[in-house]
Amino acid sequence: MTQERNRARRIMNQTNDMLEGTPLIAPSSTDHPLHEAIVEACRTVYDPEIPVNIYELGLIYTIDISAENEVRIIMSLTAPGCPVAGEMPGWVADAVEPLPGVKHVDVELIWEPPWGMEMMSDEARLELGFM
Repeated sequence: MTQERNRARRIMNQTNDMLEGTPLIAPSSTDHPLHEAIVEACRTVYDPEIPVNIYELGLIYTIDISAENEVRIIMSLTAPGCPVAGEMPGWVADAVEPLPGVKHVDVELIWEPPWGMEMMSDEARLELGFM
């Protein structure tokens, strides 16, 4: 949870042209009982070109879980021209939807704010040789 907050904080600090106080990324439902299981499911999805899961890469921006256990995931990709752009949201939905308690999954792909290397977790940086 702290890692997700730190990632969101880095993203919010990186763009100075946004209105002050306007979050670039919606907060996640970190206090929902399903949150950790959803994060773990996201960790099973990999960008085929990068040997790190998409959660640690920082591609999962928001995990929003309703009181009815409907899940909305907002994510991005490393680049708009990513060859798996049309497929990866489906991979995420396929990983999360079978979880016990999850009623429905909607995955939205966004490009703003753009993904940057500063969004990676320390684990991802270490794995990719940036630390």
